[in-house]
Amino acid sequence: AGAPAFRLRSGVRVLFNSLAFAAFFAVVYAGYLATHNRVRSQNLLLLGAGYAFYGYWDVRFLSLLALSTLIDFVVAQLIQREESRRRRRLLLAASVSSQLTILGVFKYFNFFADSFVAVLRVVGFDADPITLRIMLPVGVSFYTFQTISYTVDVFRRKLVACTSLLDFAVFVSFFPQLVAGPIERAGHMLPQFSRRRTISLEQLNSGFFLLLWGYFQKMAVADRMAAIADPIFGQCQKHHGADLVLACLAFTFQIYGDFAGYSNIARGLGKLMGFELMVNFNLPYFSRRPSEFWTRWHISLSNWLRDYLFLPLSFALSRRLDGVRWMGLRDDVWIYVGATLITMLLGGLWHGASWTFVLWGLYQGLLLVAFRLVSMGARRRRRAPSRTWKAWLTVAQTTLMFGLTVLGWVLFRSHTLGEAAYIIVNAGLSFTRQTPELAYEITFLLAPLLAFELWQFRADDLLVATRQPLVARVLVYFGLLFWLGVFGVRNSMQFIYFQF
Repeated sequence: AGAPAFRLRSGVRVLFNSLAFAAFFAVVYAGYLATHNRVRSQNLLLLGAGYAFYGYWDVRFLSLLALSTLIDFVVAQLIQREESRRRRRLLLAASVSSQLTILGVFKYFNFFADSFVAVLRVVGFDADPITLRIMLPVGVSFYTFQTISYTVDVFRRKLVACTSLLDFAVFVSFFPQLVAGPIERAGHMLPQFSRRRTISLEQLNSGFFLLLWGYFQKMAVADRMAAIADPIFGQCQKHHGADLVLACLAFTFQIYGDFAGYSNIARGLGKLMGFELMVNFNLPYFSRRPSEFWTRWHISLSNWLRDYLFLPLSFALSRRLDGVRWMGLRDDVWIYVGATLITMLLGGLWHGASWTFVLWGLYQGLLLVAFRLVSMGARRRRRAPSRTWKAWLTVAQTTLMFGLTVLGWVLFRSHTLGEAAYIIVNAGLSFTRQTPELAYEITFLLAPLLAFELWQFRADDLLVATRQPLVARVLVYFGLLFWLGVFGVRNSMQFIYFQF
């Protein structure tokens, strides 16, 4: 019969969009302001708050957070002092392998175990499933990548190893961005933890706006879109035609509003405490090509994959493909193709232990490669376009890119490859009785988001609302509060990227 199944269960969850978190932050913020000008006291408070926040999810996983922190703090110190490049590489390998082992066991054990059993059954061996079920620690992918980048930067001599365990521990466990990013760089954040923080009126103004805008994106957009997308994706075989198209469109804005909303709330909380977190989303659905999309979507992960995976892979492939010319393409093109596909495959796997995520990563890699090859051919025949032609071309490119992005989200959202195939094959323009209602609800709920983002896009400024005269700012903020109060979902729904 096999061994009994074992699964770790989570404890109480304190979500950003909950009254419990509001109370938690109010207490922490009061203590933070009370210890103004005392950096060490504030850092001790932030460390305790970060561990308390993470411990509310599951206190047992605090040991993993502490272990990851301690490993890279010690190893970075050793790398800093070591002169032998061979020993420095061994130390780096020890650090990265230990972090990836933790990530691999807790995130991918179930996936590879189940896949192994399935492969054995295909070739004729009837194996019992491996019954161990390990719960994924919330945010493990984010803080693991954050500490890995720190160690690598110290190895590359781009960063001096931090000498304060307190500062480094606060950097890893900073609660606004601990469980879903952005994936901050030590070179950007560690100096902010080591110096005295001052909170300016500009930071208070932009921090309040980012909080309000983030909650609007989460509660009035993402959670309302979830109410449309989840029932249809949950029983997709009972739906067809335009209803499937609308469900895919709803999920497209659900995942954006959910993740961008979290990132904006994190930035807003940081500003209220005198910290500057990086911009993680920059109007991604206005992109005209895949390369631009990945400079606008989950920017911290895109930059991480570029700096710590794509560029090293490109360098490694250049040593093997130097001078190679195949199918009429130069070696630099094949280097780009190989490094891009491997990077995006691993990027897809980072998002989750499922073949749908792997295929989504491959799909994104193929889009990048295809657009790169097309642009190479277009450059050879390019003529200076007229202003009118350029405007229409921009609209066409943006529309095409948005459609390809929606198609990719089908793979991302589906639980199985069969489910994704069904949705792609059966989506169309045929209507049902609920189609007009769904279309009206989506259009109505997305109108404020699209209008506001068009304003941001035209101004090329995500904080354009904060730079308006006082009366205009009050009207904008009141409008967002009104819409949030009337149409926002009040029950606390978990953020999608917490599972990654």
